[in-house]
Amino acid sequence: MKELTVDLGERSYPIYIGEGILDQIGGLFDKHGISKISPILLVTDSHVAEHHLAPVMGKLQESGYSVVSHIVAAGEKSKSLGVLEDIVTTALQAGLDRKSTVVALGGGVVGDLAGFVAASYMRGIRFVQIPTTILAHDSSVGGKVAVNHPLAKNIIGAFHQPEMVLYDTATLQSLPERIVREGLSEMIKHGLIWDAEFTQWMEDNAEKLIALDQEALQYGLYQGCKVKSIVVSQDEKENDLRAILNLGHTIGHALEAVANYNELHHGEAISIGMVGSAKLAMKLGYPEPIYTTTKRILQKFGLPTRIPAHLDTDAIMSAMMHDKKFKEGTMVFIIPTAIGKVEINKNVSTAWVRDVVEQLKQEA
Repeated sequence: MKELTVDLGERSYPIYIGEGILDQIGGLFDKHGISKISPILLVTDSHVAEHHLAPVMGKLQESGYSVVSHIVAAGEKSKSLGVLEDIVTTALQAGLDRKSTVVALGGGVVGDLAGFVAASYMRGIRFVQIPTTILAHDSSVGGKVAVNHPLAKNIIGAFHQPEMVLYDTATLQSLPERIVREGLSEMIKHGLIWDAEFTQWMEDNAEKLIALDQEALQYGLYQGCKVKSIVVSQDEKENDLRAILNLGHTIGHALEAVANYNELHHGEAISIGMVGSAKLAMKLGYPEPIYTTTKRILQKFGLPTRIPAHLDTDAIMSAMMHDKKFKEGTMVFIIPTAIGKVEINKNVSTAWVRDVVEQLKQEA
């Protein structure tokens, strides 16, 4: 089992990564002082529940914890205020109090949703992240929790750090290949923003990662979580440095919204967005190999690098205007300056962005 620490002073917490960690969940909850007197609310989705809900609840109950579950529909559409209200209703009916803990068992949607429940219920209670997708190695670390509005992704949210992250890589074996590939998009992002050697390692080990080779997977997840934890430890609430984790997200979030959160998976949209950021880098005078290398690596993982032609450019631009990173006439973009390095550029012309969106529809 590998262990990392997100260093936030009194709010520091561990990330545990390894195969079979959930067999030890009762002991880990005991170690970190999760209350056995107050009920635990375990939130998961309809896909994950089939594979992992009963075993996790059973292990916790064997260890003396009182657990109630709430299952949401799988998919991005569950990140809504309506679903949030349903979960709070379950929490109230189950008698959750200020010493209770919310457990997020699932991918990024469940983590964001359950985390926001924990952040808002009784003005904030404890929660634990148990990611079951590769994508969630990013979203489960750092405490950004949120739900979507029809006009913008993650616009209603908070910063609320978990007590711990339990990453059992055995849970990843049941993932469909498309979900594996989209999750690896965020792992690639961590290399592109921070670590050129890790980026090269991922390209060299693409087949092993897609095949869920345990040794490669645990190393990749450890390195990805390490980058995320370093950045979050330095800038918890995205005042400056943490923004670099948004590489590809300005265009990517807009694509998700315009595609009604059901055509493109998050990691796929971010993949396209990272190619867009690399194109913007060329407009700013940075070397073309940044673009060609970024695109080559993403394609090696079978990830999309072009915008579906039927998505309307005006609608994409409008969605970006609702993004938290938009300012009148310009946008804030994370721009790659080399493989493994990025800058926060606060004055990217909207005209350039529109041009790149059109170019992305023509990508080979």
